[in-house]
Amino acid sequence: MKKFPIIKNAVLLLVLVLAGACSTPKDINYFQDLSNRQSELKVGNVADITIRPKDKLSIIVNATDTRLTNLFNLPVVSRQIGMEGSGSQAQGLSGYTVDSEGNIDFPVLGKVHIAGMTREEVAKAIKARLTGENLVKDPIVTVEFMNLSISVLGEVKNPGRYNLDRDNVTILDALGMAGDLTIYGRRDKVMILRNENGMQRSYTVDLCSAAGVYSSPVYYLKQNDIVYVEANDTRARQSTVNGNTVRSTSFWISLASLMTTIAVLIVK
Repeated sequence: MKKFPIIKNAVLLLVLVLAGACSTPKDINYFQDLSNRQSELKVGNVADITIRPKDKLSIIVNATDTRLTNLFNLPVVSRQIGMEGSGSQAQGLSGYTVDSEGNIDFPVLGKVHIAGMTREEVAKAIKARLTGENLVKDPIVTVEFMNLSISVLGEVKNPGRYNLDRDNVTILDALGMAGDLTIYGRRDKVMILRNENGMQRSYTVDLCSAAGVYSSPVYYLKQNDIVYVEANDTRARQSTVNGNTVRSTSFWISLASLMTTIAVLIVK
């Protein structure tokens, strides 16, 4: 007569095991602190990208007299694509690489220190030099990034390295470039690695909190930032052969053993 309580307990244990195996993480949705009504959140200060050593820039000077501006613009470079003899030619602008001291060697003007400046500040500085030294009248100076990039790694659909072609790229932009997080990515623990003054610093962003995302000091990304999405517990368990999930071998062995035990008890 005692077999029924035993069977009851075994069945209950089976239900608990299945419930635990099939459970899903709670923190899936972004911005859980936002209400259904219109919400307003203060965004951190807009931070334009500042120039660092080893950055490469395209700087183009335009004016009415093209004969003068040609002196300050680097030539278009042709390069071979594909195997020798069967490849094609591609053209691209030459760029200025910032040296270790933060300078570029600009035609006619010579050394120009631009480290720590934004694109807009670089354009204004060169324009001021050109007009101040009566080299070009009313020049238009355009500055563009050429080799700036960020890396997005971890539990995202398309991890990789992505180019920065503009200022004010946010962490949300970066995750969008990488195809968003997978279902196994931790929304509450997205790490940003940034090199600051020769030191590698790490920041953590909780995507479940809109207030935390928009007020984060790394909401706006900089060149060479690394965005890393940590795996959740479900993915961590799946990474081992003996993980306690419905996909693991050990789970099905344990389940078969439990069912066998229940069957034996019922037969007896």
